Amino acid sequence: MTDFDVAVLGAGPAGMATATEAARRGARTVLLDESPAPGGPVYRSAPPGFFIPPDPDREAGDALRAALARSGAEIRTGHRVWGLGGGPLVPAGEPAAPFRIDALAEGGAVTLTARALVLCTGTQERVIPFPGWTLPGVIGLAAATILLKAQGVLPGRRVVVAGAGPLLYAVAAKLRKSGAEVAALADLASHAEWARALPALLARPDLLARGAAWRAELAGSGVPVLAAHRVVAAEGGAVLERVRIEGPDGKVEAFDCDALCIGHGLVPATEATRLFRARHRYDRASGGWVPLLDADRRTSVPLLFVAGDGGGVRGAAAAPAAGRLAALAALRDLEILDGRAHARARWRPWLEHWRASRTGAAMARMMALRPALVSAIPGETVVCRCEGVTRAEIEAALDDGAEDMNQLKQFTRCGMGPCQGRVCGEAAAELVGFRVGGRENAGFATGRLPLRPVPMEAVLGAFDYADIPVPQAAPI
Repeated sequence: MTDFDVAVLGAGPAGMATATEAARRGARTVLLDESPAPGGPVYRSAPPGFFIPPDPDREAGDALRAALARSGAEIRTGHRVWGLGGGPLVPAGEPAAPFRIDALAEGGAVTLTARALVLCTGTQERVIPFPGWTLPGVIGLAAATILLKAQGVLPGRRVVVAGAGPLLYAVAAKLRKSGAEVAALADLASHAEWARALPALLARPDLLARGAAWRAELAGSGVPVLAAHRVVAAEGGAVLERVRIEGPDGKVEAFDCDALCIGHGLVPATEATRLFRARHRYDRASGGWVPLLDADRRTSVPLLFVAGDGGGVRGAAAAPAAGRLAALAALRDLEILDGRAHARARWRPWLEHWRASRTGAAMARMMALRPALVSAIPGETVVCRCEGVTRAEIEAALDDGAEDMNQLKQFTRCGMGPCQGRVCGEAAAELVGFRVGGRENAGFATGRLPLRPVPMEAVLGAFDYADIPVPQAAPI
């Protein structure tokens, strides 16, 4: 017998809502996440023993956690899912099997099966390389939010905040509130770009008011807010000491600091959908490669669903409604809900998702990858930190005939380190795209196991060399 009707991977806002909806309607449901508690990066809860002052994100997360706790879903936090199988990933000619989920937990390796799988894996942060980006003291905007929200830790005392999107202003305001000095905020977007986004932002006056308050607070405190500016270099000896920022007129100004919080947008996490060979499309305005989804969050693979930003960046406000849509569709396809009950239940989350997505899509466009940032990477700058691959080495591989991301990986080892291309993949793929006629032609690295790094001993267990079966030699 299959362990569960529905397995949900990822306990952010989409995952919590998915598991809650599925469980409360009678499905045997399990929610898995490697964090110690549900919430995800946006709605992250404080660890035991830490007191973090409440804010709107914490309150929204607490409401989702409370509903999840009441739903009856089995919650398995502290589970690092490294392997997925079953479904269509069976030997040729055999019927599709229940999905298999392999995870590593505190007690050891765990394997579960489920009839339907909902991926709520969210996004990863995009940081386009620049000279000095590997210096200690340079961290992502998302990493800064984890430090501030989960532990109340400052990334530095004098901080430059740079990149794209609303997270810039949220991090800068949180830094100031927590006692740090914000030396400057460098926004890639111009004032005109923000003005064009205003009509979509009016659909969510609560979020617009929060953003306006952050900007007003920064302006009132004298923080230099630099529109249409980009970081061109981080400098220092053993650690970060200053950041150089270029304006639209080409003028470069230096700011002394001990931390740089930078992010160039968000990229949907598609490792699992790529592993299952689901169909994808490239949509720069949604964050990059995204799985093809119908209105109910179905992928091209039967009983495989995607909810939240893993299916295209739309923000935390839209994620719970997407999760409920995915849960209802899974129950309909499993015949736990009939067609009439599904139709009655889906209209409200569909409407909520449509409304919230208008604002989320506007913010996603602000965070879309800007090719000029990739064009500006100097040849000697490291692109793949895990393997130490520079832009010049990538260009040499392209000169030698590499034509897509898989070939680049073979030629240079770019993307073969512990991060598995999550850090370098966007910049590397854009460089390939420059040569081969666009990102669609550059493709993406084939999805492979493990989805997350895990110790070999934890997966293989204890054995002696004598335990390994050695096949008979083939006759000559």
